[in-house]
Amino acid sequence: MDTSMQLIWLRSDLRVHDNTALSAAAAVGPCVAVYLLSPEQWLEHDDAPCKVDFWLRNLAEMSQALGELNIPLLIRTAPRWDDAPKVLLELCQQLNIDAVHVNEEYGIHESRRDAAVAQALQAKGIQWRSYLDQLLFAPGTVLTKTGTYFQVFSQFRKVCYDRLHRSLPGLVSAPMVQSPLALDSDAVPSTVEGFETPGESLRALWPAGEAEARRRLDTFADAQIDYYKSERDFPAKPGTSQLSTYLAAGVISPRQCLHAALQSNQGEFESGKVGAVTWINELLWREFYKHILVGYPRVSRHRAFRPETEALAWRQAPDELAAWQQARTGLPIIDAAMRQLLETGWMHNRLRMVVAMFLTKNLLIDWREGERFFMRHLIDGDLAANNGGWQWSSSTGTDSAPYFRIFNPLSQSEKFDPEGIFIKHWLPELAELNKKDVHNPANLGGLFGVADYPSPIVNLSTSRTRALAAFKNLPSRQQDAGGGYE
Repeated sequence: MDTSMQLIWLRSDLRVHDNTALSAAAAVGPCVAVYLLSPEQWLEHDDAPCKVDFWLRNLAEMSQALGELNIPLLIRTAPRWDDAPKVLLELCQQLNIDAVHVNEEYGIHESRRDAAVAQALQAKGIQWRSYLDQLLFAPGTVLTKTGTYFQVFSQFRKVCYDRLHRSLPGLVSAPMVQSPLALDSDAVPSTVEGFETPGESLRALWPAGEAEARRRLDTFADAQIDYYKSERDFPAKPGTSQLSTYLAAGVISPRQCLHAALQSNQGEFESGKVGAVTWINELLWREFYKHILVGYPRVSRHRAFRPETEALAWRQAPDELAAWQQARTGLPIIDAAMRQLLETGWMHNRLRMVVAMFLTKNLLIDWREGERFFMRHLIDGDLAANNGGWQWSSSTGTDSAPYFRIFNPLSQSEKFDPEGIFIKHWLPELAELNKKDVHNPANLGGLFGVADYPSPIVNLSTSRTRALAAFKNLPSRQQDAGGGYE
């Protein structure tokens, strides 16, 4: 009798429903799941403690869901991804595994890891099966007419829409209950050394599990998506889906999100409800940056997408960098946004752009400092999206803001938090100020009980001039391509 089994290696796909590799493995024969703890690799990749905690909490939820399908979940440790081939090969030989099934991940280190594991397994006669799952389109299948990866989002989006009109990615059925195996699941650890456990208040903001992810998606698609375009830029309003954390860990899939958006919009991509169309565009932005990661590997290596910007004369300003990191720049919208990040592991998307432009333009500090700090604190930290956002804001990336487009934090604050509600929530020391003064307490000269709030660490006007000069002095000055940014 054939006693071989299938192994599903879980990574950023912590869900039972619409999980391509899991369903494929279970369809072949008896299935076992494994998750690798890789703390040294996570530290090297600047993964946030709250993000690792979120993974573990979702893994515990998934272990229970897999248990109901009689699929054991095993936990193994491979401190670095270089250890993965040996650890997985030993497990496969121990369990008489016929094939290992994975959902594709992207990035240089991920690709090298998977190639090394596949080679080690295949050398011993164990099959390697990988599947498209965390994207709607496989990288390399959405290309320009000359066969290159798109560098402008609007062009990429147009091709994606054409493809989606012709063939909509379907949802994958969940596995059936299999016959019980003589193998027990391992206990999922609640902590990993090197990553302190976040407070219960942060955990309460981000409950684990597929049921919570689907609840958020359903609530958004049913009640909020209509207002997404008009309210998504206002951080005091519940205008966003709050799903990025669940997408980053694979607790919900982009296919599930796309289907929910289309269902709310009578199947329309580009017409109907502007909120649904705008949100589908955001799903495609996520897609775009993943494709960039594959098509232009230098962005995985902490390199600028635009090579000429590597020559920028970034400032070494450790005190100003620390003030930015610690939410004491003296500019309320910046400090409120940074406190939101530090306390919740998340920041509103509009504010991510505002604080990134402030760091890279007004302070003229290297975007990589901000990218790293964000990854070390974001519960939804994702290399492609985080790198793409930082390079967009710093005018070093693909389809980025032209260098002379510099957000003014004061005008952004007045426009998107006009009543000061968001600022006062995160900066209670400014709660008594009126809605005019709260954006710029420096105008008050330390009166009215805000003496403890710091003065601005930089002059916005002169620092803007300094940034423009730095970009203009590049050997090959970046020009505005026109119409490339959204």
